[in-house]
Amino acid sequence: MFNGFYGFNVGLLTVIIIVLLILFNTLKILREYQRAVIFTLGRFTKVKGPGLVIVIPGVQQMVRVDLRVVTMDVPSQDVISRDNVSVKVNAVLYFRVISPEKAIIQVEHYLEATSQLAQTTLRAVLGKHELDEMLSEREKLNLDVQKILDEQTDSWGIKVTNVEIKHIDLNENMIRAIARQAEAERERRAKVIHAEGEKQAAHALMEAAETLAIQPSAMQLRYLQTLTQVAGDKSTTLVFPVPIDLLSSFVAQAAGAGAKPPATAAAPSGPIEPGNDHAV
Repeated sequence: MFNGFYGFNVGLLTVIIIVLLILFNTLKILREYQRAVIFTLGRFTKVKGPGLVIVIPGVQQMVRVDLRVVTMDVPSQDVISRDNVSVKVNAVLYFRVISPEKAIIQVEHYLEATSQLAQTTLRAVLGKHELDEMLSEREKLNLDVQKILDEQTDSWGIKVTNVEIKHIDLNENMIRAIARQAEAERERRAKVIHAEGEKQAAHALMEAAETLAIQPSAMQLRYLQTLTQVAGDKSTTLVFPVPIDLLSSFVAQAAGAGAKPPATAAAPSGPIEPGNDHAV
């Protein structure tokens, strides 16, 4: 009797375990960002999820696909630019699956395939540009790489949302050459700005000279103002040139005030006899 009861319990426990295994393989729970690609006897049936998904064991197979944006680091790539400069470039790739059935059916291991395609595309696109363009036009290069990757991965059901170039590593010789170039460019800009300032100052002086020439009294006031400014210095000797034109008006006024009409001697009416002195 004990053996019969023990055998009954073992059989019941076996049945329970089998039922639990069947339920475990039949009922699947998918999260909001997951989808299930269902294959029935090896043929694609449908995409299910999220939530509770029923899969018939032995008849159907399920492959989970994550629909969230994947952030993939593209390893450092050796790139030779169009002007024959060797650099190392790495980037980061953002993409997501928009068609789960294509991502599973059209390509094997879509994550690895996308990574390899991103590496080759990065080398191909950057190799068409010069070093200056790589350093100054990263936004344009990012868009070019993103566009090419998006077109090529469209048949895989993958949408490339963004590509960002992180680092462009140069050797020491190239870094020093770029530094010298930047220094020369700054010196050129400084000389141009200085020349432009001299040009503007010359125009301003020319306009001031024309204005002072119209009104001579303005020139006198300007000289007096300059004398006032110089008089505040601690120098003991002051040499200040004064143009003759400035003093011409004062000379004319002084000459007019001090001039007197010359005296005329009256001629004698009679003949002048010798030996007589006459005062003129």
